[in-house]
Amino acid sequence: MTAQAILNHKGTAVHTVKPNSTVISAAKDLCDETIGAVVVSSDGNRIEGILSERDIVHALADHGTDSMKWPVSKIMSTDVITCSPKDRALSIMSLMNQHRIRHIPVVDSGKMVGLISIGDIINRRLVEVADDAKAMREYITGTA
Repeated sequence: MTAQAILNHKGTAVHTVKPNSTVISAAKDLCDETIGAVVVSSDGNRIEGILSERDIVHALADHGTDSMKWPVSKIMSTDVITCSPKDRALSIMSLMNQHRIRHIPVVDSGKMVGLISIGDIINRRLVEVADDAKAMREYITGTA
């Protein structure tokens, strides 16, 4: 299973915010969209950073509620780990584990083409396992 296969199933829409958006505005977006991270981008294609729930919690813990008025550029992660559409799910999971992150933008020829979460990988894998089990049952019972 590749990143592209995951995107083919879940879609390629990525919620982005501009670097000058306030942290509270981005937090509201996370709640409204029921997502755990937003990509920070001025144009929707070039990745300038990523802002996760964890970044917001750290800002609150370290700086209090005043941090909610700051621009997201002040607290976003700028060292964004990305993958390509051809990368395999196992290597993406390994990157997520190694860097302790749950979201990885998918980049092709310098352009963001999607975002994959650990939940997306797990969901696709569960579908694969169920399909494999069904195929095996059909093979064993001769109902294929």
